[in-house]
Amino acid sequence: MQKTGRRIAWRLPSVSADGLKIFACATMLVQSIGITIIEKGIINLDQYTQAELSEAMAQDSHLMVMAGIGSVMQLIGGLAVPLFAYLLVEGFRNTSDYRKYLLSMVVFALASEIPYDLANSQKVVDWSSQNALVSMCVCLLMLYFLSLFKDKKGIAISLLKGVIVLCAVVWVTLLVSAYGLCLVLLTAIFYLFYSKNVLKTILGMITSLLYVTGPLSFYGIWFYNEQRKDILPKYVYYAFYPVHLLVLGIITINIL
Repeated sequence: MQKTGRRIAWRLPSVSADGLKIFACATMLVQSIGITIIEKGIINLDQYTQAELSEAMAQDSHLMVMAGIGSVMQLIGGLAVPLFAYLLVEGFRNTSDYRKYLLSMVVFALASEIPYDLANSQKVVDWSSQNALVSMCVCLLMLYFLSLFKDKKGIAISLLKGVIVLCAVVWVTLLVSAYGLCLVLLTAIFYLFYSKNVLKTILGMITSLLYVTGPLSFYGIWFYNEQRKDILPKYVYYAFYPVHLLVLGIITINIL
């Protein structure tokens, strides 16, 4: 807000790509701490059934508090999902080398799998679920196929685009990859309705309710200023994912 004479001029917020990335990484870190250190480590949720956990919390106020903290931290993590989807679309639209972009994502997805397994199941290899970068790889492939029909219209083309999105949903479901369904749907919405801000926002907010707090992220998305000059090298953001999971996984194992 600036005062100009007797008038007050209001400045709208302005958020850069770097700001969105840092906020997404920070909220994801909070969620990861909640899942690994709080729920997997301190509480050791895997030892309880739902009924046993409810009974234990009724008898132990400290356990109830820690469970509440873990739940709140997961809710905070839900803010990251729409931001990752939006940044993925921005990256796809602005990349000068799609193959390099996809290859980088695949390499870091592979590098993240062991840290992800350590953090979530305290095992070196666990095929029960895959890391979030796997979902992003599927989304990048989906975006490539959608882009082939970007300038084409008609009922048949719309149906074909729907089939492409459905295939991506099937793949993330089969792979059981983190953020899968929500990330695919949000990525498709951000790309297919890119120039229709109101419709994109409404559909995106509804979809992001899968993570309850997700719609709050649209504040940053709405005021995105399209400035893509990163303060940090882009690979720092890629590396942050496996590194933070590895550190948290080691800490959790030591707690147990």
